[in-house]
Amino acid sequence: MTATCPWCSAPRDSGTTCPRCGADYGKAEAIKAHGRVAPAEPAPVVMETVDGAEMMDADAPPAEWKAVDDPELEYRFCLAAIPVMLCIAMVFHASGLGASLQRIFLTMPVHEFGHAVTAWLCGFSAIPTLWKTLIPEERGFITPLVLAGTLGYGMYRARQARIMPFVYVCGTLLVLQAIGTLIVSTNTAQMWITFGGDGMGMILAILLMASFYFGKHTQLYKGSLRWGFVAIGAASFVDIYATWWKSRKDEGAIPFGTMDGIASDAMKLVQDHGWSHETLVGRYFALGLCCLLALALVYAWGAWRAKSEIEARRSMRRASEWENRRRL
Repeated sequence: MTATCPWCSAPRDSGTTCPRCGADYGKAEAIKAHGRVAPAEPAPVVMETVDGAEMMDADAPPAEWKAVDDPELEYRFCLAAIPVMLCIAMVFHASGLGASLQRIFLTMPVHEFGHAVTAWLCGFSAIPTLWKTLIPEERGFITPLVLAGTLGYGMYRARQARIMPFVYVCGTLLVLQAIGTLIVSTNTAQMWITFGGDGMGMILAILLMASFYFGKHTQLYKGSLRWGFVAIGAASFVDIYATWWKSRKDEGAIPFGTMDGIASDAMKLVQDHGWSHETLVGRYFALGLCCLLALALVYAWGAWRAKSEIEARRSMRRASEWENRRRL
C-alpha cells in the first residue's frame, strides 16, 4: 500500500477514498496495477424448494364459481328462483287438480322419504315407496353401520375437497344418528318416525330448495338438476305446510283417516302416542316456521355470495385493465 493516493499522489488519508480527488484507493490501485477493476464475485444464489401444498390455504374453499360464466345472470337466478317457485307452487295448490297432481307426484315421494330418513337415523331399516314406507318393528344392525360408514366417508371426502359445510352436515347427522339409535327408546323412535313423514318431509323440501346455491362445480349446476330440486322442494313444502296452516283454525283440516285399513300419521300420533290436537298441529306448524327461517337465511347468503362474485370479478377486470395500461 502506497503512502499517497495512487490516482492524484496526494497524501493518503485514513479513509477508503481520497479527500482530494475522491478516488477509491482500492480501485485506483487495481487500475494502476492491472488496467481494470477485478470483477466482484457474484453472491451465491440459494434455491429453496417450497412444497406447493404449503403455499395453499388449507381452509380456502374450492373455487367452484369458476364454473359460472355469467355471475350477473346467476345473481338474478339466485334472487328469483325460490320466490318464483314458491309462488308457482301456491298457485297450483290453490286449484283442485293442481293440488292433487302436486300431492301424488311431488309431495308423496318427499313425505315417504321423510319417514325413511327418520327411521334410518333411529336405527331402523326402511324402504320408501310411493304411498307407504316399509319399516320393521325392531331396530337392526346393518342399517346403522351402513349409514354411519356412509356419513363418515362423506365427511372424509368433503374434508379432502375442502367443502366444510358438507363436513358439518355429515357430522351433525352422525350425532343425530347416535342419539336416535343408542339413546331413544323403540316406542319413542316409532313416534318420531311417524311424525317424520310431514316433519322430516318439510326439512327435506327445504334442503332441496337450498341446494340451488351450492355445488357450482357439480351436476347440480352443470346439469341443471338444481332447477328440478327447487321445483320439487317448493311444491312439496307448500303442499305439506298448507295442511297444518289451515289446521290451526280448522280441526277438520287435520288429516285424520285411514287408507287400506292403515291409520294416517296424524291419527297414530293422537291415538297411539297420546298427542293432543293442539300439540299435533303446533309441532308441525312450529317446525315449518323454523324451516322457512332457515331457508330465508340460506337465500340471503346465496344472494350475497352471488353479488360478491360480481364485485370480485369487476375488481379483477379493473386491475387487469390498469395493468395493461401501465405496461403500455
